[in-house]
Amino acid sequence: MIKNCLKQVVAISLTLISLSSFADSIPQSAKTQWRIGVEVGGGYVPQSSAYLKGENELGKRIEANLAGTLRLDFSDDRLNRDGYTYKGVYQGLGIGVNSFFSNRLLGTPVLVDVFQGAPIVSISDRLSFGYEWKFGAAMGWKHPGDDSGLTNRVVSTSVTAHLGVGLKFIYRVDDKLGISFGLEANHFSNGNTSLPNNGVNNILASVGATWTINPVAVPNERKPEAEKIFHAKWFYDIIGYGAWRRKVVHVGDIPEGQLCPGKFGVAGLQFSPMRWLDKWVAVGPSLDLQWDESAALDRYWVEGTEGNTIRFQRPPFSKQISVGLSAHAELTAPIFAVNIGLGLNVLCPHSTKRFYQSLTLKTFVTDRIFLNVGYRLGSFSDPENLMLGLGFRL
Repeated sequence: MIKNCLKQVVAISLTLISLSSFADSIPQSAKTQWRIGVEVGGGYVPQSSAYLKGENELGKRIEANLAGTLRLDFSDDRLNRDGYTYKGVYQGLGIGVNSFFSNRLLGTPVLVDVFQGAPIVSISDRLSFGYEWKFGAAMGWKHPGDDSGLTNRVVSTSVTAHLGVGLKFIYRVDDKLGISFGLEANHFSNGNTSLPNNGVNNILASVGATWTINPVAVPNERKPEAEKIFHAKWFYDIIGYGAWRRKVVHVGDIPEGQLCPGKFGVAGLQFSPMRWLDKWVAVGPSLDLQWDESAALDRYWVEGTEGNTIRFQRPPFSKQISVGLSAHAELTAPIFAVNIGLGLNVLCPHSTKRFYQSLTLKTFVTDRIFLNVGYRLGSFSDPENLMLGLGFRL
């Protein structure tokens, strides 16, 4: 528990550093508009596992949830370069509580998230329709290792990652008060750092209110010198990452799945040439190299061993390296960029082609250096590993 809490403290500290670094880079003539708010919502929990359907110690279906969040966010004056280029973009920090009406089975996790949103279309001077994403940590889950005596099969750690995406109507009542109505989807998972890891999802309808602390008047005249100009059509991201994971192998005369004791290291390197389509979207290919300590273990199983004493011969290093080619699309805005990738291994430990997918969040500490937090799946359904690292943009 202490180890997981320390990890979250480090993650939150890095986020605050990136936010403060960005604030320091804003010209003195520009103003930052700050808002505080609250959001509440209720929703449906899809029955994605037998545990949620009622196959648990209490025989209870888990299909509803209630959430509440306190929020602090900011946006730039349009006289600022990014504020002018990315009109209406806001980003901030949220702290909330999520109840599944079953504290004994799942717990009541506390959420700490960074979020960012922007208008897609302005319906009127006061009403807009836009998107918002969230990424952070959910802390306080019941899990098999705690003292509850229950065997939660959907969440096996006290801390999980939280990812949310939604659509919102935002109505500005006046210069200070705003109200919102939204619909969002959320996913909770530990990134395969522990098993079982079926995860929990929800679909949430929400209503919120915000209060602008320091309203900033919108300038009437365009300031061309404030606009961010994309002189270079191409940019190049180099990313190094690492993580750890658990592994299930299928061994025996009649192959059966067995959970390997311990955790296995993962490390990767990506080189991604990307081309701007416009100020919001960039696309491009990527060369992906990944080493997975748990790869190809099935083929090096020591016969006769099983359970906690299962043993393997060490696979050759070359059998644990995969090389893939992937296509990426990136949504970019001040501070953050969200990247989605679809790839195919051309060389992998099992000598078979395998599709993989990735979703990553880039947090820019400077104009060129960013923190990389991502998750990789196989064939759209098989959890693989986290992607925690640093990147450099050329």
